[in-house]
Amino acid sequence: MSTVPRTGLRLRFHTDPGEFLAAAGDYLGADPVVSTVVTTIAHRLLSQRAEGIPQPDHNWWLVVSDDSGTVVGAGMRSAPYAPYPPFLLPMPDEAAVALAHALHERGEEVLAVNGALPAAEVCASALARLGGGEVRVNQHTRLHELGELTWPPPVPGRLVTATEDDAVLVTQWLAAFMGDADEQAGRPRGTSAHEAPDHAEVLRRIGAGRLWFWVDEAGEPVHLTGANPQSFGVARLGPVYTPPAQRGRGWASNAVAEISRQIRAEGARVCLFTDQANPTSNKIYAALGYRPVVDMANLVIV
Repeated sequence: MSTVPRTGLRLRFHTDPGEFLAAAGDYLGADPVVSTVVTTIAHRLLSQRAEGIPQPDHNWWLVVSDDSGTVVGAGMRSAPYAPYPPFLLPMPDEAAVALAHALHERGEEVLAVNGALPAAEVCASALARLGGGEVRVNQHTRLHELGELTWPPPVPGRLVTATEDDAVLVTQWLAAFMGDADEQAGRPRGTSAHEAPDHAEVLRRIGAGRLWFWVDEAGEPVHLTGANPQSFGVARLGPVYTPPAQRGRGWASNAVAEISRQIRAEGARVCLFTDQANPTSNKIYAALGYRPVVDMANLVIV
């Protein structure tokens, strides 16, 4: 752990996700929906570390405290894809600026910043001023939590859990997911920086029982939805993918509704992200009862 003091603030960088969760647990647990990305990744990498899976040297976990020691912000740098953008949770503007200065002084190259607004934008703008360049929006996203579940019109078929025999198809569909999402939002394919999981990661997700197909009456897969394991009592859905030839038939609505019901039955809250540029997905989730919680963005510095 390294500590960077700032006027009225203290930034603590942890290399151990377990230490981070211990230090920021009360803050994260106070708003577990907003913190869902950070907590699910921290818990996953903590489990991987326990299994002996090495973690990248550039990973860090941030806790921001005020003069009284109260945690007022958090973030991480654990993205497995270039340019390895930090992900920020809400924090005071001065904390976001202080983080930009700390990263600049540490000599870290930061060419993108993701996370909650306005923290991500404030930090990215400060980094651009320090290193030159300007901030551009790569993607605007919105985090939603399920309120009262409203069932969609029923469609033929049923939900089934993916198995290892489905690994090849799952890998193919996850690889297509980000490019198709870009096209649906009116962006060129490949705009979104995320990379598809490799075969080992797909097998891990399947083994956790958190990937489902909707299959039609003939038993053929027509849709795929995933969910993260619970973290602080919240499970986050995603990805949600329907191949182009199967869209507009209600598969996604029925799959997401049923998975949401199952997660609720486990005693957890359920949330998901939407791309604000994709009116179709936003309309589908709103109809199911998902309500906006916080706006986020993927920003690049060019």
